Amino acid sequence: ISDLRNALTEHKVYRLLSDVSDIRVFMEKHVYAVWDFMSLLKSLQMHLTCVSLPWKPVKNSATARFINEIVHGEETDVNEIGEPKSHFEMYLDAMEEVGADTRPILTLLNNFHSLDRYKEVLEKSNLAEGEKQFLDFTFSVIRSGEIHRIAAAFTFGREDLIPDMFLGIIEQGEKTAASRFPKIKYYLERHIEVDGDDHGPLALEMIKELCGKDVQKWKEVIETSKEALACRIHLWDSIAECIMEKNHESLEQPV
Repeated sequence: ISDLRNALTEHKVYRLLSDVSDIRVFMEKHVYAVWDFMSLLKSLQMHLTCVSLPWKPVKNSATARFINEIVHGEETDVNEIGEPKSHFEMYLDAMEEVGADTRPILTLLNNFHSLDRYKEVLEKSNLAEGEKQFLDFTFSVIRSGEIHRIAAAFTFGREDLIPDMFLGIIEQGEKTAASRFPKIKYYLERHIEVDGDDHGPLALEMIKELCGKDVQKWKEVIETSKEALACRIHLWDSIAECIMEKNHESLEQPV
């Protein structure tokens, strides 16, 4: 999957992000990837830890611990003033701080009551095609119930470059960044801190545990990983197009 990984990390969208207005557009599209990550994570928790009664010990305690640690860090972290909040909620706060529109994602959440009708909900929404395709892929993998494929979608196609890139734009472009954008700065720094250096290797160990010596499962992991990366690249294409349209309209405005 290295070619697709490289296409993602070298995508033109990163070169288009030069100021806070660009970040605003990016966040309005990227928020769906922040949200669907949580659905993938909770799906893995349902499959790999015991969330039913009566409680019974799980097959692999190390994998269960890994998933529970990520859930704890992503679903019940603390924000910049010490309040318990999920990273998704922190992201929404950061969006509001930079003036990004949170209404579309909140409307989608209000209309999403189960995965039974997710295609219908997505089709009726006002999301762009890139966002719809991205979420459709995620929920189709979750609905499959195939844990190794869910783990593959969870592990690959992550936006590793975003925290450092956003921090650089804010700190270089805004003299008072720390006081003007404390929420987004905290979110990004916390994202880096919580993820650390161990989640990636542990996620790979989880996939190795799930696939074992099953050649077919390994083929499906590669296939799912490629699809996940392709959907992420398509989402990035959609974001890049929106940013270019915004910049073009700005140039046409009379001085």
